[in-house]
Amino acid sequence: MERRSFLKKASVSVAAGASMAALSSAARAADLPTIKWRLASSFPKSLDTIYGGADVFAKRVSEATGGKFEIRVFAGGELVPPFSVADAVKDGTVECAHTVSYYFFGKDPTFALDAAVPFGLNCRQFAAWTRHGGGLALLREFFGTHNIVNFPMGNTGAQMGGWFRKEIKSVKDLEGLKFRVGGFAGRVMAKLGVVPQQIPGGDVYPSLEKGTIDGAEWVGPYDDEKLGFQKVAPYYYYPGWWEGGPNISLYINKKLWEGLPKEYQAIVEAAAAEANLDMMAKYDALNPAALKRLVAGGAKLRPFPLPVMEACYKAAQEVYVEVKKENPAFKKIHDQMTAFQKDQVLWASVTEGNFDRFMQSRKL
Repeated sequence: MERRSFLKKASVSVAAGASMAALSSAARAADLPTIKWRLASSFPKSLDTIYGGADVFAKRVSEATGGKFEIRVFAGGELVPPFSVADAVKDGTVECAHTVSYYFFGKDPTFALDAAVPFGLNCRQFAAWTRHGGGLALLREFFGTHNIVNFPMGNTGAQMGGWFRKEIKSVKDLEGLKFRVGGFAGRVMAKLGVVPQQIPGGDVYPSLEKGTIDGAEWVGPYDDEKLGFQKVAPYYYYPGWWEGGPNISLYINKKLWEGLPKEYQAIVEAAAAEANLDMMAKYDALNPAALKRLVAGGAKLRPFPLPVMEACYKAAQEVYVEVKKENPAFKKIHDQMTAFQKDQVLWASVTEGNFDRFMQSRKL
């Protein structure tokens, strides 16, 4: 009898406790503010993979807050020019943005370390470095000086080397080549005689068609197919050694971020992490079929010749030495990142590198 009485009282106590917790949580949620932000993307809506990452993020934030935190996504150019989103977030013109940090190489080469640099980290290595290798703390120290808090929010994986109107058989074929590429890659290629061209995505196809440029890099099969580059530049090269695993970032105005309730900050971080994973998974799912279609449609798939890769690697190391001499912030982050990368490459060569090479040899 006493045991039944005890259990009954205990059950009532637990139920009451759960109810109180639920009521407290509901009351707390009711106290949270209604917030409306604008997100300026650097990408056009036609690129549903990259642009879509911001949609995934905004939808999850809204769902997790019962619609109390609304983030409207605007395509590149709708609010501010695609390459002006960093300044817009810094100045508070918009609350947040979705972009690739190497777009702002001209402001400071250190920005590129938040995205991709030649012969840098691949997608998994970047995730390991930022989440468990101290990388994000170093990057945020730099971004803080620009009144921005940065979050990894997407990755394309290793990109293609781009589309060319003629074959690249040797380093000599690069001399005088007008190639759509920017940032670090442009500076590296310039050492080999390439004339880098910084051209927005929407202008690349007509520039190739008119012969204004001789080649262009974009992303990879799924996105490239949409833009139809194969119709005007048939040679499709790989790999994009300047983008081994480019990270796409969420920028939030630092003061606004610090003013968010802790609950909203946690939701933003979780939603950005989900969008980050979703983008890479989507590219992996869609790129194989797109590459098959491109080749079937006449694209001539080619690897960069080894001497070209080696010359580009050598030129990249020269550029790093030059940049580090004039930029202490870049040196601090790149030195730490490179040390981390060495261990990552060694580890991959033992495990997944060997596994992948074997599976590739099976030609499933």
